[in-house]
Amino acid sequence: MIQFDHLTYPSEGQPITMGADGLHVPDNPIIPFIEGDGTGPDIWYASQLVFDAAVEKAFGGQKKVVWLEVLAGEKAFKATGSWLPDDTLKAYREFLVGIKGPLTTPIGGGIRSLNVALRQMLDLYVCLRPVRYVSGVPSPVRKPQDVDMVIFRENTEDIYAGIEWQAYSPEVKKVIEFLQKEMGVTNIRFPESSGIGIKPVSEEGTSRLVRDAIKYALNFNRKSVTFVHKGNIMKFTEGAFRDWGYKVAAHEFRSETVTQRESWILGNKEDNPDLSVADNARMIEPGYDLVNEPKQKEFEAEVEDALKLWDTHGNGQWKNKLMIKDAIADITLQQVLTRAKEFDVVATMNLNGDYLSDALAAQVGGIGIAPGGNINYQTGNAIFEATHGTAPKYANLDKVNPGSVILSGVLMFQHLGWNNVADLIMKGLEGAINAHTVTYDFARMMRAEGMQYTELKCSEFGKAIVAHMED
Repeated sequence: MIQFDHLTYPSEGQPITMGADGLHVPDNPIIPFIEGDGTGPDIWYASQLVFDAAVEKAFGGQKKVVWLEVLAGEKAFKATGSWLPDDTLKAYREFLVGIKGPLTTPIGGGIRSLNVALRQMLDLYVCLRPVRYVSGVPSPVRKPQDVDMVIFRENTEDIYAGIEWQAYSPEVKKVIEFLQKEMGVTNIRFPESSGIGIKPVSEEGTSRLVRDAIKYALNFNRKSVTFVHKGNIMKFTEGAFRDWGYKVAAHEFRSETVTQRESWILGNKEDNPDLSVADNARMIEPGYDLVNEPKQKEFEAEVEDALKLWDTHGNGQWKNKLMIKDAIADITLQQVLTRAKEFDVVATMNLNGDYLSDALAAQVGGIGIAPGGNINYQTGNAIFEATHGTAPKYANLDKVNPGSVILSGVLMFQHLGWNNVADLIMKGLEGAINAHTVTYDFARMMRAEGMQYTELKCSEFGKAIVAHMED
């Protein structure tokens, strides 16, 4: 049994463990939680009410969650003098799966973000962000029901690694001098006043994220996995992410997947069995006749490689495979608005995933109900969390929408294999929203659209969700 400095090991309940076959979840799992700063206590009260009611209704008392409060943020600093006590990390490592509310990031002090610190210290390399429209939620777009996507955002690399040096500092001068003198860099426009940041993207980090995204898509019968990147500009980081992603799909999931370009090649051959390799290359590359012969040979080699899949993928077999494709980040942010149905599971890097998940959340009602999970599928560690901020001006007013933590709880229970609990929570949430019994944020949107509604407090909304589990 692990020894804590300030926490007391629960007298009841058992830890979740990780075996070769995945998570082993006891009937009374100990689950650490951080209630959060600002509006966190209000949100957690409503959320725990919903979670406990759903577990009780699903299992009739045969199973229950043993909650263990752990500290981070302002509450931790006041109690222990540390923003992120060692006991909190010990607890998440010991019990594997936990949940948290929003946290204040301390100003100064060497921690740029408590959320990022938890992800990196526990190597929670996947940020799982499902975005799906819940019937009845007001939305600023005309067809929010078209949005049903799952974002796999790489959590530990990219610019969120935090490798940067401040302008005018002695350290940044050393970095710039090294870049200019040792590496021959000439395109730092204003070297005397530049801050410098480094963006690490590794094959290992990319491969494990993409591997889990593909496994998820196959397990849940999704249609496609799209690699979202800016590889047309950052060729050796974001471009490498794309290339390594395709490599994982081809080497580890060859029989279950087909790339979009392979589908074009196979489809062209199916439509015209006598089609030559060169003509097939012209059909997938409109600029084929404008490039030199070596480049043409590359296109033809791509066609020949795809046609080698004929026995397993030809004659329409590819239509039942998981589609692997990629998209440039900027056009993706446009197309999730104009062609939302074309996206399903998305694998992307840290910064792109940050933009994309929040933009998608706006389409289905706002970040106030956007769930998130930070997961290491190899160790079993996972922390599910609110994706919004602490909203301190609403603290202790029992006002805000607890939907983000509640929906993150849905992800958590699905992760545990308690799908009946997750289904009950979704049933209750959808019932409350469809009855137009909502918190102030949705009430404001419904009022703007001339809809009838009843505005509830945060705690009342939790009770309304529980009541609608009985419908």
